[in-house]
Amino acid sequence: MKLFKKIVPFFLIVAMAFFQSCSGCDNENPTARVTNQGTDEVSVQVKTTGGNTENINNIESGQSSPTTSYSPGEITYTVVLKSGTELVKTVNVNFCEDYVIIVKSDNTIDITTTPRD
Repeated sequence: MKLFKKIVPFFLIVAMAFFQSCSGCDNENPTARVTNQGTDEVSVQVKTTGGNTENINNIESGQSSPTTSYSPGEITYTVVLKSGTELVKTVNVNFCEDYVIIVKSDNTIDITTTPRD
């Protein structure tokens, strides 16, 4: 019985440490989506430091795009309004994070991030 009292707490501690160290994200690429609160239809080019690009096109005012995934690093977001105006913002993005590129009502951009668990 004494051995049982010593072994059970040990296994409980090991199990708790194992479950606390596990997260739901294991170096997964970041994602982005566009939320257009502006006055014009927009398209967004996501350019990575590796030179790759992802395009999120034709997001109407009041709409959001589906998410797209890309490599982490220094990312340049180029938002092009239907009128031809370009808005550019560069951000360092990390693994396991979800980004929202918000085109605000005054046609400026803001980028928010949410860590993925």
